[in-house]
Amino acid sequence: MSTPAPTILVVEDDDIVRMLIIDVLEELEFSVLESDGSEQALAFLKDPAATIDLMMTDVGLPGMDGHELATEARKLRETLPILFASGYAETLAVPADMHVIGKPFSIDQLRDKVKSILDAK
Repeated sequence: MSTPAPTILVVEDDDIVRMLIIDVLEELEFSVLESDGSEQALAFLKDPAATIDLMMTDVGLPGMDGHELATEARKLRETLPILFASGYAETLAVPADMHVIGKPFSIDQLRDKVKSILDAK
């Protein structure tokens, strides 16, 4: 019996960027939940039936930004790995137990980053 594919919650307000990330992750055989903002993401996170192995979020979201979303996510799921995607990755301060990938990123960079985070779980 094979183990189910890890599920990644992708939070990105830019429709095109979100679709590209989801396409890549699905091609890499991950399950994906998609959200266009914090409210929808929090609904997934609050659902006890939803399996989420990693949350990948844009930093610059309307309303609640990615940092605030990460804080709320950790209140709901203390050990949830979080990956921030940012065009300003080199200047982005993230908590020691969270991760960051710079935009734009290649398919290989995304795959390697996601796999390294999930392997460390």
